[in-house]
Amino acid sequence: MEHFIFASQVQFRGLFQMILVLGIGGSFPYGFHISVINYPSVHIRKFINETWIERHGSPLHPETIMLLWSFIVSVYGIGGFLGSICCGYLTTKYRKKKCQMCTNLIMLVAALFMAFSKTAKSFEMILVGRFLYGIGTGFSLNIHPQYVGEISPKKLRGFTNSTVAVFLTLGKLTGQVIGLREILGSEALWPWLLASSGLSALVQLVTLPFFPDSPSYLLIQKGNEEACRKAIRKLWGEGDHQAEIDDIMKEKVTMTSTKTLRVLEVIKERSLRWQLYILMTVMTTLHAFPLCIFQIYFYSFEVFHTAKFEEYLIPYVSLGVGLCECLSSILYSYIPYSVSHFFLQDNLGPFCFLIFLGILALSAIFIYLYLPETKGKSIMEIKAEFNKLNFGKKETSVTENSFPKEQLFCTKL
Repeated sequence: MEHFIFASQVQFRGLFQMILVLGIGGSFPYGFHISVINYPSVHIRKFINETWIERHGSPLHPETIMLLWSFIVSVYGIGGFLGSICCGYLTTKYRKKKCQMCTNLIMLVAALFMAFSKTAKSFEMILVGRFLYGIGTGFSLNIHPQYVGEISPKKLRGFTNSTVAVFLTLGKLTGQVIGLREILGSEALWPWLLASSGLSALVQLVTLPFFPDSPSYLLIQKGNEEACRKAIRKLWGEGDHQAEIDDIMKEKVTMTSTKTLRVLEVIKERSLRWQLYILMTVMTTLHAFPLCIFQIYFYSFEVFHTAKFEEYLIPYVSLGVGLCECLSSILYSYIPYSVSHFFLQDNLGPFCFLIFLGILALSAIFIYLYLPETKGKSIMEIKAEFNKLNFGKKETSVTENSFPKEQLFCTKL
């Protein structure tokens, strides 16, 4: 109820407008790409074979067609990986807002490849388009939650972060709807189905310049306190936001006394040990969860088919599954997930769910025992909670104000 009270306040209008813009070009396209690629699969495989016959005069072997189709699906993950590993460096150097706008341009180029692939009689253009979509998504899925967290006040941060998952599932639902044969899922219109996610990139590209960079970026990295206060007023409205600014100032003081660590230094650093443990656990769960979700979607088609549903009705019933998932993400907390494929179902069949059950159960216990509560806390307060795990009670018995600035919360690295 508290979240809805805050959401109704006029003073946060700018914040929620920006969250909407970030979601449209952030996690929404990822969810869209996950669901939409399944609908034109038959048409694309037919297109690959027809293109090959036109070029070489003979059809492709069905296994070769399936291999090329697998490349089209999986190259999205390769692009996502490349986008993710480049994101940290580029956002630090050029700021998140500029990088997100460049991501929109990549998405638009990918949409053009998709839209004209059939006209150009080139299935290679689909492959390139999927790869570029993956790169763009790799950036967006990293930038979106960070940006949303940085522009939100402490009291709303938990709520605003949950919108990342909401937009993701809305993207999946949208892909399922417009993927129906009556809309864009027909043999004539499937290139426009694959290109349609460029629309969300265009919307964000046009609207994002009207919103400010995050207050923490303006104060910590640019050192511009006036621009930080102006951004806060635009996002949060008029009011007393000095406590939030003080928290950012504390973070700035701490960051000036730290150095950039390399991967091995991060692994060896005692003050980051439990952060790494929890991060590894969450990420392991994160990558197990999509496999489970995809198994559900895969077996739903099989179950509906076995249950004697008419072939033309199965996409609509599957749409109901997507709608339930979308509603659950809005009503409850939901973990975003990434693209994955089926290797396991061939050997284990429906028993593959037991693997995910075990992983999720162990992860839930670990997170419950060791992940500190972050709701309503500043970055510095969260660091203090982790220091209790990293150094024990003896190291955290001293209050915050007794630390020298260069050793605040044991972050002198």
